[in-house]
Amino acid sequence: MKAAVLEKINMPLVIGEVKLTPLQFGQVLVRILVSGICGAQLQEIAGNKGNAKFVPHLMGHEGCGFVEDVGVGVTRVKKGDKVVMHWRQGQGIESDFPEYEYKGKRIKSGKVTTFSEYSICSENRLTSVPLDTPEELCALLGCSLSTALGTINEEAHVKFGESVMIVGAGGLGINLIKAAQLAGAYPIISVDIHDPKKELALSMGANLFINTAKEDISKMIGTVGLKDVDVIIECSGAKQAIESTIPLLSGIGRYVMVGQPQPGQTIELLNANHLFGGEGKSVRATQGGRFVPSKDIPRYVRLAKAGMLKTDGIITKHVKLNDINNAIEQVRAGQASRILIVM
Repeated sequence: MKAAVLEKINMPLVIGEVKLTPLQFGQVLVRILVSGICGAQLQEIAGNKGNAKFVPHLMGHEGCGFVEDVGVGVTRVKKGDKVVMHWRQGQGIESDFPEYEYKGKRIKSGKVTTFSEYSICSENRLTSVPLDTPEELCALLGCSLSTALGTINEEAHVKFGESVMIVGAGGLGINLIKAAQLAGAYPIISVDIHDPKKELALSMGANLFINTAKEDISKMIGTVGLKDVDVIIECSGAKQAIESTIPLLSGIGRYVMVGQPQPGQTIELLNANHLFGGEGKSVRATQGGRFVPSKDIPRYVRLAKAGMLKTDGIITKHVKLNDINNAIEQVRAGQASRILIVM
């Protein structure tokens, strides 16, 4: 099968032939239909996920596919099932790390990978959905959309009419705008350093877009009647972005870090006593918005079918696997929100 392989840190992925190995206990073979490209893969390519010593390895962690075969012990999915492929642990067996053959050697890979025509997955990284569930929705539910909905609902506990600022208007940030809108937040402020994202952010439901490379963020929030913000969700992991936005929290403010700073990086809180203003503010990090695949994915699918959860405009473009490196560069340069790889 064809797969995109990370052979060396900070280098383009290599499109090569990878051989499957027999399924082990708790493993499932999936024929992949589509896969999203997440910011986490940019961090993997840079070696910031603790993965540098494990190259070469396969990549990708949100996708949609059909179950082709199941290993011993698997009961949660069966051959022919349409599945959401997700990095968060769901129900079922936590298998050993899958193995593949690449250039005559055995290599291990993550318990779900999606940048390939087929994938060997741990049972608990798959959740079955109805066969008529759109493939694009399935891929988004593997990470970006589920993380966004979980972050708004489970981590930030956004209430009707609360102000929300989303720092970073990439694939996750755009999904967060949709999730904040669904929760009844107002106003919703989108922050980024790339002007091309303004039109998309506003079309997705943001009430204000601020380019912090050109505009004073404190002055700009005043244009929508704010002097501070109830909920700030940071997606970039950038030191300067975190340090400059934490002081904008209101007296009931909740700051949620979704983006991860670089390993070893220090974040400085200037005038930190402001955190004790009002009712007391909170700063926390989240892992995927704490979404629980087996519980949350079915209800998100129901919302989408009812027309209450719309994904129009989130996908920037579709590409083939051979074009993955160009797509990754577009994501890195801030020229795209979510790009889907079609196998």
